[in-house]
Amino acid sequence: MLLAIDAGNTNVVFALVKDGEIRARWRIATDPRRTADEYAVWLHQLLQLEGYDSTDVTDAIIGTVVPKALHNLKVLASKYFGVEATVAGEGAAEWGMELDVVEPRTVGADRVLDAMAAHSLHSGDLIVIDFGTATTFDVVDYSGAYKGGIIAPGINLSLEALVTAAAKLPRIAIEAPGGDSVIGRTTEEQMHIGIFWGYVAMIEGLVARMRAEIGRPVKVISTGGLAILFNEHTAIFDAVEPDLTIQGLALLHDRIK
Repeated sequence: MLLAIDAGNTNVVFALVKDGEIRARWRIATDPRRTADEYAVWLHQLLQLEGYDSTDVTDAIIGTVVPKALHNLKVLASKYFGVEATVAGEGAAEWGMELDVVEPRTVGADRVLDAMAAHSLHSGDLIVIDFGTATTFDVVDYSGAYKGGIIAPGINLSLEALVTAAAKLPRIAIEAPGGDSVIGRTTEEQMHIGIFWGYVAMIEGLVARMRAEIGRPVKVISTGGLAILFNEHTAIFDAVEPDLTIQGLALLHDRIK
């Protein structure tokens, strides 16, 4: 069974994948200081709760946008699972897809993995939106080439900046405002409206501009923790794929094997 590890800026996601199917997944807050031993204690308990054992893991692959977290994750794979982890985008695990941008090596691993997985699941030109620490919009053309995209602040990052900079504003949850009005009557209502509907307007506006520039029919695929929430309040998405990055890791691993 494959242990796929997606190390993002906010969370590290561990998933067990067999025959292309995700059998289990867990997440922990990203901390580059966390040692392989600490990961192992936490992960082994979760494996047992799901009825698995460390011996069930026969391969491992890591995709990361946090370079400082990579060493300890590789040590975790070798010391506690007895496998040498493949690192997405390196050595034998080069992407195998065209990155048609000015600086291909600066494209985040998560974005390339999302693009690979989306192209494998959907035909034609695609816009892939990933709701993470940043919200990224990536364009994949009908041939599977990565053509570039947009990086915007994630909604949680935007809210944190607002609350930190404005002393009297309260912390609020990320959720859709109640009712149909976009004119808030309280401070909290106004914040909910501004954050949520402002973000929906940004998504719809940027996608409209990208569609116009591409000039061909385009499918919009969303992924990330908040994709399902936004999908309930906009018709912009053609599909929601919650595990796109993990699917990309599994796809890359299968290809190099």
